[in-house]
Amino acid sequence: MTQDMQVSTRVLVIVAPSFNMAATMAFIDPFRAANYLDGKPYFKWDFVSEAGGFCVSSNGAGIETQPLDALSFTEADIAIVSSSWTPERHLTSKLGTALRKLARSGATLGALDTGAFILAQAGLLNGRRATVHYEHIDALQELYPEVEVVENLYVMDGNRLTCCGGSAATDFGLQILQGIHGSALANAAARYVFHDRLRGPTEQQQPQGTEPLGTTVPAKLKTAIQVMEANLEEPIPVPQICKRAGISHRQLDRLFATYIKKTPALYYRDIRLDRARGLVTQTELPIAEVALASGFSSPVHFSRAYKERFGLPPTRDRVEGRVPFEFRAWPMHRKPKD
Repeated sequence: MTQDMQVSTRVLVIVAPSFNMAATMAFIDPFRAANYLDGKPYFKWDFVSEAGGFCVSSNGAGIETQPLDALSFTEADIAIVSSSWTPERHLTSKLGTALRKLARSGATLGALDTGAFILAQAGLLNGRRATVHYEHIDALQELYPEVEVVENLYVMDGNRLTCCGGSAATDFGLQILQGIHGSALANAAARYVFHDRLRGPTEQQQPQGTEPLGTTVPAKLKTAIQVMEANLEEPIPVPQICKRAGISHRQLDRLFATYIKKTPALYYRDIRLDRARGLVTQTELPIAEVALASGFSSPVHFSRAYKERFGLPPTRDRVEGRVPFEFRAWPMHRKPKD
């Protein structure tokens, strides 16, 4: 149902320290374009943070924000939480109270990037489907089993909306625009911001068979990698992976050497460690449980392999890995040199 054209939809974007600037602006831009193209204030938005003032994003840029205390929650139609690094640190009692007031007032609540952690921590995603950036999928599943976590670009579950961030935030904003004002205006706004295809909520963050720069790898190599990714907690032997992929061990070694520059066994170990790193830095699970969840039966072996890959042991990474710093090359962690 299309909304009365004379009524503005008020959007609150609640940003946390080190939020993702690109995703946040990509989300808002379709609304700006819609207002401009028709010359009508279809949408009004405010950037908000707990204390107000200048809030710095993860790329070093920042925006001026209003404080939570200055808001009239009953006037908000949509409230989107935008966060990136260390989302578990940002749900204060004040923010939790504000989010629950928004929910009670009938506002639609949403999240960008890791913002779903904040909504889940506040108990506002219980029994709902939600998504986050793929880097954090495992952590959200482990921390909040009452949330159905999916690896879609964005999820619209009634009055709870979540988006993985990045360029998908534009699709997310366009989908909301389309739901309120129809396809014609949404298409016009998409053209205006040079977004040539509106990806739907069922599309995956990492669709099979596509590569961002057009480079393709052999189907059997992709199959072998998919088998590995489906068996992280209980690793299977490489010969069994070969059997499932329909390829000989020698052929698989050759494909990995050509396209991955690692042996199959080393690649398999590394993706298990990448999963472990997400759990180490984004949850409070005991290190021994993280090791088991990543396919390592020996905590000693796990810590040794972890340090070899990331340059520091998991116990130390749990502290230092939560601190945002410039030019962090995920998943390789290196402290800046003095």
